[in-house]
Amino acid sequence: MRQVELPGPAHMEAAWRAVRRHLAVTPVVGTAQLGPTVSAKLETLQPTGSFKVRGGLAAVAATLGSEPGRAVVASSAGNHGLGLAYAAAELGARVTVVVPNGASAAKVAALQQFDVRLVLHGEGYREAETHALELAEREGSRYVSPYNDPDVIAGQSTIARELVEQLPGVDTVVVPCGGGGLLSGMVLGLEGTGVRVVGVESEASPSMSAALRAGGIVPIEVEPTVADGLAGNLEPGAVTVGIALDHHVQVLTVSEADIRSAMAFSATKMGLVLEGAGAVGVAALRAGVVVPGGGGATAVLLTGRNVAPKLLSEVLHS
Repeated sequence: MRQVELPGPAHMEAAWRAVRRHLAVTPVVGTAQLGPTVSAKLETLQPTGSFKVRGGLAAVAATLGSEPGRAVVASSAGNHGLGLAYAAAELGARVTVVVPNGASAAKVAALQQFDVRLVLHGEGYREAETHALELAEREGSRYVSPYNDPDVIAGQSTIARELVEQLPGVDTVVVPCGGGGLLSGMVLGLEGTGVRVVGVESEASPSMSAALRAGGIVPIEVEPTVADGLAGNLEPGAVTVGIALDHHVQVLTVSEADIRSAMAFSATKMGLVLEGAGAVGVAALRAGVVVPGGGGATAVLLTGRNVAPKLLSEVLHS
């Protein structure tokens, strides 16, 4: 089991500097379609189409800052790999991305546009992750998890820092949750503000909610899901579970039907293309799984737009 450091203030400040140098602040817009007090933060407008470029930049910048020239290797369903690839181009780093054979065609095609070593391995995320760890060990590279990494978590926390300035009355933030890197970053970034963070995952892959119920990581059965970016079992010892437990975070689930409906609703009623993982917050609000309340504003993070055209067409015409 890997020993992973918890992110601290130094990680958070370094991540903020890296993100501010290379990324614009993403907008927050009112989304009356989801409720009169609901706004959305559009991480879909990131240059890679996903929030994960924040963690990628933070991790690559930290690696080069402490060990110039050291390569980075990662396993990814797509968006984490894209984030690292973008960081590699911006910062001049060497990056290898291991992707499972069943990964989204749209994300693989996007990865191929960057100067990274792309390795297809395994039928699922866990096999790709194991292979990436073996590559890192063999080649002396730094393995960067999509979620179980202090710099990645710190990178995702920069969303919180932007959000509280853009939406001063916010009291609830609805956050997509897979491995919990974004959830942890938001919790740590909002610490002491009184803002409630609610995680949302697909009921087809409820790894975090199962871990929170059990008080630690437990294996789950992962069913097929359009929210592929949230799917998979957690890495043993992942620090994200402890962060969520320590902060008493609630993580709720939404159905496949609700995610598909949310993707179609976002495209046709809100003018926003969302991949499945990026739409779970919308699904939770529309299905009443998360109810805005507390007298303040509710923010939902729309985290990614990288959906294969075939799947988007299927969702729109179902």
